[in-house]
Amino acid sequence: MTDDAEDQTVYQVVLNDEEQYSIWPADRGRPAGWRPDGTTGRKAECLAHIDEVWTDMRPLSLRKYMQEQEQAAGAEPEPGPPAGEQEPEEESLVSRLSRGDHPVEISLRPQPSPAALAQAIDRGYVFVRFTGTRGGTELGVELDRAASDLDGADYEAGSGRIKLVGDLTLDFEPVRCVAEIDLATLSGRGRLTAALASGQAEATS
Repeated sequence: MTDDAEDQTVYQVVLNDEEQYSIWPADRGRPAGWRPDGTTGRKAECLAHIDEVWTDMRPLSLRKYMQEQEQAAGAEPEPGPPAGEQEPEEESLVSRLSRGDHPVEISLRPQPSPAALAQAIDRGYVFVRFTGTRGGTELGVELDRAASDLDGADYEAGSGRIKLVGDLTLDFEPVRCVAEIDLATLSGRGRLTAALASGQAEATS
């Protein structure tokens, strides 16, 4: 994989309907469901811009829900913890998705199919949706072919199981996504793990 110092790709900052930010190569067609925010540049510049503007990590639907709950309660502040006790920190999305396996599905547009998944794998980039989260968190994963297991795939028949492994950045944390997918349903189980150091290989499960 190309080091950031040598990466001359021009990226654009994009965000989805949940107002979650990411970056995408500017010379590629944007994935469905994502729109540009008008910022382009090298990876470091785009990430610095996201760090500046993405100050509330909660998805838009969660922010709206919490606002509605506050209004329904008459905007009365919730009582704080007893004296001497600290209020527990809200668990991050990365932490939650790294704990155990979760239901996932492959996001493909305009029409999901094993053939469309094969094309996405050939491009080296797939979208994995964690359906158990609020709004269904969709993650763009850059595949690691050496760590993935694609031998069990029959894309024409739409049968078999494959293991997709790849990297992404979520909430500014580099993580690795591992998803076991049934081609008949384009769904399965997935999880996040800590990102591997350069040169390491994903252990075969």
